[in-house]
Amino acid sequence: MQCKTFLLVLFAFLLSLNLLAQTTSAKPVSEPPKMFSSRHEGTFGGQKISYLATAKETYLRNKDEKFAAAIWSVSYTKVGEKEGSRRPVTFVFNGGPGSASVWLHMGLFGPKLVQVDSEANEDDGAAPYPLIDNPYGLLDLTDLVFIDPVGTGYSRVIGEGKTEDYWGLNEDAASVAEFIRAWVRENKRWNSPKYIAGESFGTTRAAGVAKQLSGGGQSMALNGLILISQALDYTGSTPVHDNLVAFVTYFPTMAATAWYHKKAGQGKSLEDFVQEARDFSLDVYAPALFRGNTLSDQKRKEVADKMTYFLGLESSYLLQSDLRVLVPRYVKELLRDQGLVVGRLDSRYKGTEADVMAERPTLGDVASNSISSAYTAALMHYMSSELKVEMPRPYLTSNGSLYPKWNWRPVPKDKGWEPHYVNVSRQLSDALRQNKDLQVLVANGYYDLVTPFFDAEYTFARHGILKDRISMKYYEAGHMMYTHEPDLKALATDIRQFLSGKSK
Repeated sequence: MQCKTFLLVLFAFLLSLNLLAQTTSAKPVSEPPKMFSSRHEGTFGGQKISYLATAKETYLRNKDEKFAAAIWSVSYTKVGEKEGSRRPVTFVFNGGPGSASVWLHMGLFGPKLVQVDSEANEDDGAAPYPLIDNPYGLLDLTDLVFIDPVGTGYSRVIGEGKTEDYWGLNEDAASVAEFIRAWVRENKRWNSPKYIAGESFGTTRAAGVAKQLSGGGQSMALNGLILISQALDYTGSTPVHDNLVAFVTYFPTMAATAWYHKKAGQGKSLEDFVQEARDFSLDVYAPALFRGNTLSDQKRKEVADKMTYFLGLESSYLLQSDLRVLVPRYVKELLRDQGLVVGRLDSRYKGTEADVMAERPTLGDVASNSISSAYTAALMHYMSSELKVEMPRPYLTSNGSLYPKWNWRPVPKDKGWEPHYVNVSRQLSDALRQNKDLQVLVANGYYDLVTPFFDAEYTFARHGILKDRISMKYYEAGHMMYTHEPDLKALATDIRQFLSGKSK
């Protein structure tokens, strides 16, 4: 009896603990947000600028006004500007989802840059890596705020926060918009011109953030969006079997890649050869794909022969592939005779793999492998040595655990939804109509086999997007075109003109 009574008491005690845990499951937030501030000087646009660097956490609250997330940001603000200044401010983030803002911070917009091989001939190797003053910096024109979304960099859920409240298409956009409002409120910048610069999925986020900022009882209109390697409609950037659109949108980039590696188009300029590939894609290739197995053998052979002209692959290979070459196969096949694989983020890069005969790359993306260590080390060194940042946890330049848990649903969980490709293009279309001053700069790399330039053209020609507000630019590099020194200068110049209202 005593044993039975003891077990009953123990069970009641454990049950009470469980109920208590359910009501107090969140960890209390006992520490104030971290902040590190330092003053610096640099020359930007020919002007000597004194600026304040502020690296800090911003706590976000949930609907119950409880702390739920900490957003890490690094801000650069010109010293001497009055509160409530009309000086522009640009909010910057990368993509993924799951990527911190390290790439745009240390590659394009930040006051310091890391140098990697501009001509894509070799990888970054091991430390030390060159860290230089940014000769094309923009602090004479705009303040800069680099944002790491929840789960990246030092940003994380805290208190009563849950990752599912932030790791999703709509959730992510809402949290970044909330951070931007908090930054503007704290820095008294409601009347400053405001821009967003995003890269890759960061452009997907940018459209969502623009929509979020236009509502919520605190409408905030943006002056401009800088979309680097845009990804608004994923139909044209998802190279998988049976997605005929992607075979067409990737074709001109494959042709550009073959041109670069001297497998096709020799004797012609890149621009002329790419235009030929565009015309072929629309006028011949797309109709052939849509005809499928109703295409005659003779016509199929004619199309394959013309594809050989553009892609540098054997006609027999193209016929065996049913005129459909998936991007992961192409990067392995193009230089297979040399035992080399080319990159996807930047198809100028090439490297070796032990398994020469593999269908697809076996060591990940050679372009990403060639620069990632340099960017990571440079940012960590820069933050600790110059920004005096001391944090008790690792800074995640990328978070692989985030993507598998990402909620791509564009509608709430209680609403029906049949899965389809992500598409936020209509959000941009609506934003342009709701805000007459909103302008958009779209930066495309000819050698980007992740978000191809022809997909950008395909996307912006549809969805009701107002073409007179769009400035489309092209660069002879890849997804991160700023790793190529001539295009770093060209892109920075284009952004400078865009911010000055002189973009064409």
